[in-house]
Amino acid sequence: TIGRAPTNRLVLRDEVCSRNHCEVFLSGDEWYVRDLGSRNGTLIAGKAIVGDQKLESGAVLQVGSSELAFTFDLELPLPELTEPVTPRPDGSSAIVAQQNLGATSSLGPEILHRQSRTRFESGGRELGRDRTSRDLARMYRLALDMGNAASPKMLAEVVLNGLMAGIQADIGAFLLLPQEQSEKDPGRLSVLAYKSRNQTTYERVSDSLSRYVLSENEAVLARDMQSSVEFGVGDSVGDLQVKSVICAPLRRGETILGLIHLYSTHLETPLGPEDLEFTLAVADQCSLVLESVQKRESLADGLERASHENKQLREQLELESELIGSGPYMTELKTRIARIAPTDATVLIRGESGVGKELVARAMHFGSGRRSEPFVCMNCAALSESLLESELFGHEKGSFTGAVGRKVGKFEQADGGSIFLDEVGEMTPAVQAKFLRVLEGHPFDRVGGGAPVKVDVRVIAATNRDLEKAVEQGTFRKDLYYRLHVVELRIRPLREHSEDIPDLARFFLDRYSRRTGRSIRGFSPDALRALRDYDWPGNIRELQNTIERAVILGMEDQVDLDDLQLSRLGGGVTKVGGRKSSAGLAPAVPKEISLEALERQHILAILESTNWNKSQSAQILGIERSTLDRK
Repeated sequence: TIGRAPTNRLVLRDEVCSRNHCEVFLSGDEWYVRDLGSRNGTLIAGKAIVGDQKLESGAVLQVGSSELAFTFDLELPLPELTEPVTPRPDGSSAIVAQQNLGATSSLGPEILHRQSRTRFESGGRELGRDRTSRDLARMYRLALDMGNAASPKMLAEVVLNGLMAGIQADIGAFLLLPQEQSEKDPGRLSVLAYKSRNQTTYERVSDSLSRYVLSENEAVLARDMQSSVEFGVGDSVGDLQVKSVICAPLRRGETILGLIHLYSTHLETPLGPEDLEFTLAVADQCSLVLESVQKRESLADGLERASHENKQLREQLELESELIGSGPYMTELKTRIARIAPTDATVLIRGESGVGKELVARAMHFGSGRRSEPFVCMNCAALSESLLESELFGHEKGSFTGAVGRKVGKFEQADGGSIFLDEVGEMTPAVQAKFLRVLEGHPFDRVGGGAPVKVDVRVIAATNRDLEKAVEQGTFRKDLYYRLHVVELRIRPLREHSEDIPDLARFFLDRYSRRTGRSIRGFSPDALRALRDYDWPGNIRELQNTIERAVILGMEDQVDLDDLQLSRLGGGVTKVGGRKSSAGLAPAVPKEISLEALERQHILAILESTNWNKSQSAQILGIERSTLDRK
C-alpha cells in the first residue's frame, strides 16, 4: 500500500497524496495496481486508472505529486522521471510548496505547506483512524468549550489552551483586526490573548508572513524565520530562534477577523502539516463562535447603555413630574394623588387646557407600583380615526396602504405600566367601542390582524370637554363614560390658586437658566407681583412659555417687569407695565380687522419688543426665520 498514513508499506510525505492512496499487489504471476478511492486518483502515463491495472516493467505511477517507477529488476535502468508536479485539483485542501514569500534567494523561511481547506470538512472516506480520530475528539471538546465562552477574550484563551494541548507549540497568540475594518493591514492586528509554555513574552511574527495570510486567505506553515533578511531583520521574533510557525486566518467568508499564531522553538518538535490542518479547522470553527460572541457582546453593551439611558430618563421624568406649589390647593391635590396612585383604578382627569393634566398623570404613575414599567402618552385629538386606531392598537403589515411592517400600538407599549390618553372626548364612536373592550379587560386585535393581544395597562384619561353633554348628544358612549368615571380628579385653573405662581415661576426660571447656561438669580418684586395678578388664560403652560421667553430675551441677571411679555388671546404681546385691568394687558383690538392685518400687527409688535432682532422674534413666534422673512 502507498499513501501518507504511517500504516502504509510505502509512506509518501506528499500533501497531494491521500492517506491511503493505492496498492500494488501480485495476482497469479502478474503485478497490478489498484486505486483505493484517493482524492486525486492514480495515474499511469497521464491517465487515471480504473479498476485493477496490470503493471509492466518500466511503468511510471503518478501518486499525488510523486512519480514512482515500477521494475522487476533493480539492476535494470529506470525510466527518466520528470520534475515533481504539484497539481491543484478541484476540491483539494492542501498544496506542497517550496517558495519564499517574495524572496529571491533559496535561503530564508521556507513555506512548507499552505492550507485553504481542511480534511475535516469532507466525508469519512479520507479520514484515517489514527491522529485524525484524536483530532476530531479534541475538536469536539474544544467546540463545547468555545460555545461556553462569554467574551472574545475568553474565547481566545479557550482556543489557545485547546490548540497547545495537542500541538507541540511553545507560544501561541490570538490576534484580531478592528471590527468593521475592511483593510487587511497586519499593523492593525492587536493581541487579544497569548499563551507560552515557558513564560516567554509573546513577540509579533513577521508582518510579511501575516500580510501573506491576510492576502491569500490561507493558513501557512513556515520554518527558518530567523534566517531571512526579509522576514527576520527588524522582527523581534528572530530573537526567539523560532524554528517553525503556523499562521492561520480567522475567516468569515472573504472577511478575515484575525489570525492565530503558533511558534515552535525546538528542532526536535517542529510543527507539521497535521498541526496546520488542525489549527485551520479550529480557526474556522472559532470564527463562527467569535462573530456570535462579538454580536452578543455588542447587544449586551447596547442593552446596558439603553438601560442606563432609560434609568436616566425615568429619573428625569420623576423629577419633572413633581407637582410644584405649597399652597392649600396644591397640598390637597398631592394628598389626593397619593391616595389614588397606588391603586389600579381608572382615573379621569378634568380641567382647562394647560393646567398640567399630564403632570398629574405622571405623578400617579410614578407613585404607583407600576413606576418601573412604561408610561405612554397619547393625544387622541391629534390624529384621524384610522390613524388613531393604528396608533392605539397597532397594525399588521399590509393592513392598509403604507403599512410596510407590523406596528406595535400604544397599549402594547404600555403593557405592565400606564397609558395616559389626553383629549379622550375626541375619540370617534368606532375607536370608543374598541377602547371600551380594552377597559373591560378583553383582548384586542391589531388593525388587519387576527391574533388577539392581551395587555395589562392602567388607563389614565383626560379631557377638557363636557362629557356629560356629549353623552346626552350621543357623541360619547354612555357605557364608556361610566368605565372612565371611576375616579375623577378636577384640576383647577392657575388663576384659582395664584399663591403657587411664585413657586412655579422659580421652578421654570431654574430649569431654563440651566438649559440656556445663564445665571439668573430670580425675579424683581414688581415682576412677581405682575405674574400673580395676571389671569393666565393658558394656565401653567402659558406661565412656562412666559418664563422661558424672559430667560432667552432678558439682558440682566434678574427678571424684571420689562422682561415679561404676556399674551392675550385675540391680541398681541404686551409688555407689562403694572397691574393689569380687567380687560387684560393688551391694547384693544378693532372689532373689524382682517386676519392678515391682525397677523401683521402681531408680528410688528414682536419685532418692536426685540428691537427688530429677527432670530429672537422668530423664536417667540414659533416660526422659522425664513418664514418670518417672507411675512
